[in-house]
Amino acid sequence: MQHNKDPARATALKNEGNKLYQSGDFVGAESLYSKAIIADDANPALYTNRAMARLKLKLWDSAISDCQACLTLNLESMKANYYLAQANIELHNYEDALSAALRAHALCISQNDKSLPQVTSTVLRCKKENWEQKEKRRTRENQMLEDELLALMEREKEEMLETCDTEGLRDEVRGEWDDKASDLRRTFEQARQGDDKQRIVPDWMIDEISFNIFIDPVTTKTGKSYERASILEHLRRSPTDPLTREPLLPSDLRPNLALRQACEEFLKDNGWAADW
Repeated sequence: MQHNKDPARATALKNEGNKLYQSGDFVGAESLYSKAIIADDANPALYTNRAMARLKLKLWDSAISDCQACLTLNLESMKANYYLAQANIELHNYEDALSAALRAHALCISQNDKSLPQVTSTVLRCKKENWEQKEKRRTRENQMLEDELLALMEREKEEMLETCDTEGLRDEVRGEWDDKASDLRRTFEQARQGDDKQRIVPDWMIDEISFNIFIDPVTTKTGKSYERASILEHLRRSPTDPLTREPLLPSDLRPNLALRQACEEFLKDNGWAADW
């Protein structure tokens, strides 16, 4: 594929677009970024600039297209993955958003990017939104199951009533089946009440590198906790604190026994959280 190449013009247009973006003129910025892409359509950074403006304009699908175009040219673009996650959140595509956010997070760490706190917050939001969407789906499915079972019981009751030859026998059958229906409703209601108590994973249980629940948490010199396996893998790549970027060695890590015990107690009472 032949690309348009006028880098000097593209850079000039991008710089003008940046000025408009910073002043809050997102429509004007988006237009100039588009012209910059026409001048140099092989520059991946131009697509993320336009995606940034399109996010401000709530043009979610267009922003996604720009991020995908950027990633075609540069798979290592942290910004493209980050903006892709943001656009998918707005479209309620939480699984796609989570995948993009996790890629952005991994690139943030490997590139020692200063945006790590914001990207971490986005990953946690994606996980929560994805979990809540699954919870709503599970609740709907449980309600559908209850309705189907009650309808089936009602049909079976009517079939039995047709075989009864006295009113007294029919009353007896009605009573038995109504009791069964009440028991079924009570069982589902008790299950719902149990689910409603605690189906939220507290933030303090989540490792900000792997975004899984702590199993073996350790603390750094600053007091920040990470899952041991996650922080050791990070230190193998870069011997620095993920947040402060100060030097950090495995020998600096200390077990967080209180946090570990708290997570174990939560999981013991909330087995569903293992799917987080």
